[in-house]
Amino acid sequence: MPPAHLPGVGRYCLCLMLITALFGAYACTPSKVVDEQSGTSATAVNVKPLSEVNPPSPDKRVGLKAGLFDAEEAIWNLEMLSQKRPPEDFVGVTNSDLAFKDNYAIQGNYNGFMVWDISQPKTPELVVDFLCPASQSDVSVYGDLLFVSGEGLGGRLDCGTEGVEQTVSDDRLRGIRIFDISNIKEPEYISNVQTCRGSHTHSVLKDPEDDENVYVYVSGSAPVRPNEELPGCSDAMPEEDPNSALYRIEVIQVPLDNPEDAQIVNSPRIFEELDPAPTHGISPADRAKLEEARKEGAFIVHIFGQDRILPDRYVTPMLQNVVEERGGSGEPTAADSAALREQLPEIMAERFGGGEENPMDNRGPNQCHDITLYPEIGLAGGACEGYGLLLNIEDPANPRRVDAVADSNFAYWHSATFSNDGEKVLFTDEWGGGGQPKCRETDPMEWGANAIFTIGDDDKMDFKSYFKMPAPQTAQENCVAHNGSLIPVPDRDIMVQSWYQGGISVFDWTDPENAIEIAYHDRGPVDANSMQMGGSWSVYWYNGVIVNSEIARGLDIFELKPSPYLTENEIAAAKTVTFEQLNPQGQPKYDWPTTFVLAKAYVDQLDRGKGLSSEHIAMARTQLAIAEQASGNEQDEILTSLADEVESQASGSSQSEKVEKLVTTVRNLASM
Repeated sequence: MPPAHLPGVGRYCLCLMLITALFGAYACTPSKVVDEQSGTSATAVNVKPLSEVNPPSPDKRVGLKAGLFDAEEAIWNLEMLSQKRPPEDFVGVTNSDLAFKDNYAIQGNYNGFMVWDISQPKTPELVVDFLCPASQSDVSVYGDLLFVSGEGLGGRLDCGTEGVEQTVSDDRLRGIRIFDISNIKEPEYISNVQTCRGSHTHSVLKDPEDDENVYVYVSGSAPVRPNEELPGCSDAMPEEDPNSALYRIEVIQVPLDNPEDAQIVNSPRIFEELDPAPTHGISPADRAKLEEARKEGAFIVHIFGQDRILPDRYVTPMLQNVVEERGGSGEPTAADSAALREQLPEIMAERFGGGEENPMDNRGPNQCHDITLYPEIGLAGGACEGYGLLLNIEDPANPRRVDAVADSNFAYWHSATFSNDGEKVLFTDEWGGGGQPKCRETDPMEWGANAIFTIGDDDKMDFKSYFKMPAPQTAQENCVAHNGSLIPVPDRDIMVQSWYQGGISVFDWTDPENAIEIAYHDRGPVDANSMQMGGSWSVYWYNGVIVNSEIARGLDIFELKPSPYLTENEIAAAKTVTFEQLNPQGQPKYDWPTTFVLAKAYVDQLDRGKGLSSEHIAMARTQLAIAEQASGNEQDEILTSLADEVESQASGSSQSEKVEKLVTTVRNLASM
């Protein structure tokens, strides 16, 4: 029988002999291994272990020229597909978080929200610019509903732009706005739920056992509003008033058939019996800056346990109030400045608490900044001021704390991300509140970073390591850890994360003790001479692309580029995971459909980790290439033979679990 007519198994054996005979040549020919009977070739993949990551040196992010829309850029292992500036009403106003529905990216902004059609990521189009001011316009979607956070004092129920001047007002919105986006190009504002502390952020939870409702967890960080404005609001300590708005979060139940009836159904006190968190002092750079400011006569305030420079945007209106109180006009005098300095301690204590008699000083956190919900594992990660909390959310309306961790290297626990298997959790530290440069060369790498924990069977967290974007930034760039998400690369924990004006970083934290950066993008400062707000607020993977909300510059869309540390097959496998909607703070579980690129991705990973011999790696790549072009029984026979051969190597492999995943994928391909 001529070799071209051998049955599938016979051809497989012949191919294997050919590969074995030719392997020496394969090792020195970089491109292809060819099956001579079918003419099929498998491209040799350039794969390197993460221990050999070799980023550009010197780091291209250092020394970039400044500019708002013309800053110099540095990029590595990413491709910029598009950059879009915000529309006129949103220019110069902070762009905030992102949510996704179908082919649309919904971008929050302190003036409202925008909807971008990203079906063509190289040419995204703005389809909605909805003017409705309220900081910080955190956004989430569920079905045909859009939820938007409002916390600032100027947000209005009618979405007006004139703000709210009165201390107590029936016009003020602080809480959650609800929009109908069944026609996403014409959002309809249908309802709101007011809360005592507003909504800094929120997270949407769908209970698998409840098809009639969704739940919104609200994190409010502002001072408690007056009872006269919203009845029932109290800033007393919980032991003095069981209904106090302090030391709790809000859970809103939203009936899907009647979202207008959304209401708070619980205010769980998840912070009970937590001690004050340990803190660190200020960095050498901050100490020098503080002393220089004192010499120059700046206004210094003591809040949250340390001295801080009061920004001009707060000083100017305060001085104007002093002028008006004495019946004057025009520029403030030296006497006005002296009067403000005398009043500042009382003003700060009123707004932020403080003083020796303040009962909050002897307690742990009284609020969360952000809560990431992972319903598939029944857990949530609460980033709550001085603590990282692990919450059980199996009963959506009644979350309960199962563990809490504190760290003296952390200043402000900001957000959380779970590994896909739920066995690890990463918390970010927003040291400096996001508005300060915290990635300077002298700043400790453990401050303003990520902390990675494993989660035990008893739901207890165990610290493993820190990771911080490694490129030093200037004093003109606000930089600290911020929002990001997992990229669905099979069997790896790879995250894309924003660092404000530190740009975006892609890093692998599969090994929780050794996170390694594998890609990045950065721009120069917004301004070369002074710190101006800008940079990446949040950056997330969605259906094959990376979407970045740039605080000052608009919307960016990227694509991953193959590298020895993340191959073309791994990226292609990630792109097979798609969603109809995505809220990154409602973390989904990634499941990969059975595809040839999934099998090839596992082969690349086994190559990187030396989980199979080089002969078996070459054989697997060639047989997958042959099978992909075959069909019917011939394809099944090739794949079954490949699975049998690979499975025989599992017990002796250092990556036996990954070998089994490859075998399962190949057998599933054979049965399709």
